[in-house]
Amino acid sequence: MVRVINYQSVEKENGEEFLMLVLQGGVEPVKSQATGKMYFTARTVKVPATFDEETCKSLIGSQFEGTIAKVPSEPYEYTIKETGEIVTINHRYEFLTGVDAILKEQVVNSDLVH
Repeated sequence: MVRVINYQSVEKENGEEFLMLVLQGGVEPVKSQATGKMYFTARTVKVPATFDEETCKSLIGSQFEGTIAKVPSEPYEYTIKETGEIVTINHRYEFLTGVDAILKEQVVNSDLVH
């Protein structure tokens, strides 16, 4: 289950604006790679929407079936705001409906099959 926690206006390169819903998944425990200590977090993702601002605002608090999954991506650099440290990341987060999540877990990538 994911919940709409906010919305955001984004400007395209051509100057056109569109809205994105900010979705958040459930709370999950994570072990810090730096300290080895556990902490709690929740994955968030921004998903484009075709709604107007009033509709996006009214959706805050709504829940939808699905999950936010960590998916591989081309490596990119990210600056941690709190420390200024630049790290290389090779994943992104994506909203998946229940069916999409099952398919992603159960279907074997054809590159892995000989």
